[in-house]
Amino acid sequence: MEINNAIASFAALSQDTRLKAFRLLVSQEPVGLPAGEIARQLSVPHNTMSAHLAVLARAGWVVSQRHSRQIIYRASLSHMEMVIQFLLQDCCAGHSELCASLMDSLSRCEIAKPADSDSLSNNQ
Repeated sequence: MEINNAIASFAALSQDTRLKAFRLLVSQEPVGLPAGEIARQLSVPHNTMSAHLAVLARAGWVVSQRHSRQIIYRASLSHMEMVIQFLLQDCCAGHSELCASLMDSLSRCEIAKPADSDSLSNNQ
């Protein structure tokens, strides 16, 4: 991943509604959600949510597929993996033992409950 692509990816997630939408879609893998359901769960007007989903799609964070009259959105886990690999590319300057706890947490794929009051569960 080029640095400019990484910057564009981070920029797409640097907005509250888009980050919440992406986290919601990650939690719904591998099925995904219709755009209207994403808007409903996040209490966002449908047209506003469509604009946010378009930004996420252009940056590579989400993919969509039409099913009859609905567009189903899914998180692009491959894009998330590329971004994480970009961040960890030179992890600990080649001293992998320094990054062991980080690698362990990634390999367990634990879903931690957010400690703050601004979690997705408060918006559902």
